[in-house]
Amino acid sequence: MHKNLSHYITSMERNGDLIRIREFVDPVLEMTEIADRMAKSSKGGKALLFENTGTDFPVLMNMMGSEQRMCQVLGVSDYDDIRKRIDSLFNALLSPKQGLWDKLKLLPTLKQAAQWTPRVVRKRGACQEVVMKNPQLSRLPILKCWPHDGGRFITLPMVHTKDPTTGVRNVGMYRMQVFSDSTTGMHWHKHKTGARHFSEFKIPGDGGAGGRSGV
Repeated sequence: MHKNLSHYITSMERNGDLIRIREFVDPVLEMTEIADRMAKSSKGGKALLFENTGTDFPVLMNMMGSEQRMCQVLGVSDYDDIRKRIDSLFNALLSPKQGLWDKLKLLPTLKQAAQWTPRVVRKRGACQEVVMKNPQLSRLPILKCWPHDGGRFITLPMVHTKDPTTGVRNVGMYRMQVFSDSTTGMHWHKHKTGARHFSEFKIPGDGGAGGRSGV
């Protein structure tokens, strides 16, 4: 398993599964055209690390575009290993228990399952080591994927919303179209959880859009 993205990149490069591209490649149409061809090549091709993007940030693409790399990320040799692990877990949890000893034998399994759930860490993360006081989206190598797209899109963001009534959080991947240095438009379907949170946020009464917060 990998500690972070840098560790994963090092592992892919060591395995000959990564291509570093040091020449300038434009985030507008060029990167995605190259990545599209690579992804459609034999066995998903290699991961691509664009180091010269015209910004201070590199871009990694096709990082999980092959079965081999997906298995590597999941720490298995075959997709079917995941199914076997889940089947084994549920069989252990749901099987009849004859006594205290049978229940105690479940503790390692319960510990393993607990490690899969998100953890709350009450300290600053590595992503907060550098703080932009005046953030500008133009400083990021945001992609334009297709010639007839409406503009540049943040294609795989982590959009955090909170139910304005219950406080339950949600993290969704909703495409964000860049309108300006500080403004994006959210692309989400009406049935998605983030859209529901926003709809409830706008309901008149109970504070309405002017009184509720959390989205």
